[in-house]
Amino acid sequence: MRATGDSELRGRMIIFTKKVPEFNSMFSVLPHYPSFTLRLHASDPVPAFIDRRWRGHAEQRRETLQTLAGPLVPFTQQIPPDIIFTVPKSDPQIAQQEGFGELESYFQRSVGIQTDYRDSETQTDPYSPEYIIRPGAGIPEILTLATFSWGRGLPAGLDEVEMIERARNKRAWEAMLPPLNDLSQLDKRKRMMDEMEREEWAFREREIEKLQETRLALLLRCIRDRSSKQDKVKAQQLDERFSQHQREKRERLQKIRNNYTVSLRKLLAKRKNVEGKLIKQDIISKHLDFGSEVYAPLSRHGVFPELHSQRNIVKNQFLDTYQGLLELEAGLLPSILEPQIKAPKPKKKKDFIGRSERMEIELMQAHQALKDKKVQVEEKKPLRFLHRVEKPVPRPLTPVVDVPPEGEEEKELAVIFLQKLLRGRSVQNQMLEGIQKQLEQIQELRTTHALQKEQEELQRADKQVTLALQREAAICESRMSQAQSYADGLSQEAIGEMLDFLAKELVRLQEERRIHAFMLLAERDRNLREAKESGQRQMEERRRREEDEIFRQMMNVHQSTVDLYLEDVILDSTDQTADTQAREEIHRVAEELNNVTYAMEEMRNNVQSEEIVAQLVYSFLIPDIYKTTVRNRGGLTLPQPQARLLLFKSYMKHVYRLTYSLQTISVLV
Repeated sequence: MRATGDSELRGRMIIFTKKVPEFNSMFSVLPHYPSFTLRLHASDPVPAFIDRRWRGHAEQRRETLQTLAGPLVPFTQQIPPDIIFTVPKSDPQIAQQEGFGELESYFQRSVGIQTDYRDSETQTDPYSPEYIIRPGAGIPEILTLATFSWGRGLPAGLDEVEMIERARNKRAWEAMLPPLNDLSQLDKRKRMMDEMEREEWAFREREIEKLQETRLALLLRCIRDRSSKQDKVKAQQLDERFSQHQREKRERLQKIRNNYTVSLRKLLAKRKNVEGKLIKQDIISKHLDFGSEVYAPLSRHGVFPELHSQRNIVKNQFLDTYQGLLELEAGLLPSILEPQIKAPKPKKKKDFIGRSERMEIELMQAHQALKDKKVQVEEKKPLRFLHRVEKPVPRPLTPVVDVPPEGEEEKELAVIFLQKLLRGRSVQNQMLEGIQKQLEQIQELRTTHALQKEQEELQRADKQVTLALQREAAICESRMSQAQSYADGLSQEAIGEMLDFLAKELVRLQEERRIHAFMLLAERDRNLREAKESGQRQMEERRRREEDEIFRQMMNVHQSTVDLYLEDVILDSTDQTADTQAREEIHRVAEELNNVTYAMEEMRNNVQSEEIVAQLVYSFLIPDIYKTTVRNRGGLTLPQPQARLLLFKSYMKHVYRLTYSLQTISVLV
């Protein structure tokens, strides 16, 4: 049975050859290196996803139950439209069998169950989809509204209409997309999908911006509402606070007024008895004053009026009991128990109308208006679409002249003719007066006109002569013009050459003047440059001399500084050398003197020492004192005390000098 099925399958398969290129010799034309090879290719008309096994009754029943229970819809991952899967290289039958086995093992499982119910009792309603589309028919547009519900898209508004239009445009765009199996238009498909994606993102951004604007407007409205509520609450709080302050103010004012009234009463009471005398109580005045304690006793004085409120109540059995009331009622007259009340008649006033009378008048007027309306004939209403044609304004009447009576026209014509005659006669009179005034001139003109024929003949002869002269002049002029033209033709060449020479000379002169001007400009530039160069040279020489002088002075200063420094060094060295030599000489002389002095001191006695001191004093002090006295004698004469003082000062000065010199000598020694 299995072999039979395989043979039937192989019989249904279509086998044909296929050219497979050889990459090593793809472009070869040699017979022993072919560019392709022929291979057998089996084409199976049955798709690979259809099960090729024979299904028995049990499998058919199971498939029927699965169909009734509901379709198995596996989860499929969305694949981008620009991806194309390759065809599997394995055997389609084996792949189909393996795939079916995996699918069956993954989605189906056989489970044994036991139930107490019959199949008819456990039967449920089979699955039925919400809508069924005929095979081969397109998806209707109404299915785009399947997700709408009341309150969520229904009733449809402007946003829903825009969404439907976008869905229509999307379907039209999907219909325009190139198919996936066309490899040459994959780039175009990708570009179109990228453009659509950018448009969708732009639309989403616009929707997000619109939503944000709506939220912002809602937020602003909420903020305004909150601020208005806060303002109301603050205003209410301020009003309450203001009213509270007003109440406190009124209470304080009332308290102040009460205190003021009490103080005034106390002052008035004190004023009545300023002297502080005791006043005897007057019972009559108290009874006359209804505000006294007799009528209104004060509780602070120990009197409480509410405790004695039952004192004035009348207690009677006729009023307190029901039987007493019945007895009182039985004793009353029947006229008292049945009162007769008559309504008073209203007083009529001429200038006032009551409500009832006014109502009667209004009713009468309404009744009369209804009667008039019934009697009145209804007028026909004008047509709705009829327009009134206005008549043109009538033309004014033609003015008419009154017909004159008979005989008036003849009189008027006679008057006009008479006027013409008078005017003509006046013109004739004016002409006659003019002729008389110019009579002499007229006679002179008549005499001249008598000789007019002879003059005309003379004029004709003159005219002939003039015409002959004109003809001769024209002939001469033509001859002269011909000669002039000949002369002009002859002189034209000379004049042209002369003009050419003059033009060239003019150009030469202009060029010469231009060159002369350029030469003058160049000379001026040269002079300016020479002056500038000479000035710059002089300035450089002056600067050089200044710099040389500065350098010389600086070198002189340096040389003088060096000379002074060397001179100071030499002088210092000579001074130091002389000082050292003098000190050495002094030490040597001092040693010699010391030796001599020590030898003499050892040899002399005290008397000889005193003589030596006296000689020194005499040799040092006496001459100086003598000089001072001589100087004083030669100058001003001082008084005796001052002279003695000066003598003493000079003496002491020489003593100090002598003592200092002796000490110095001793130190040096």
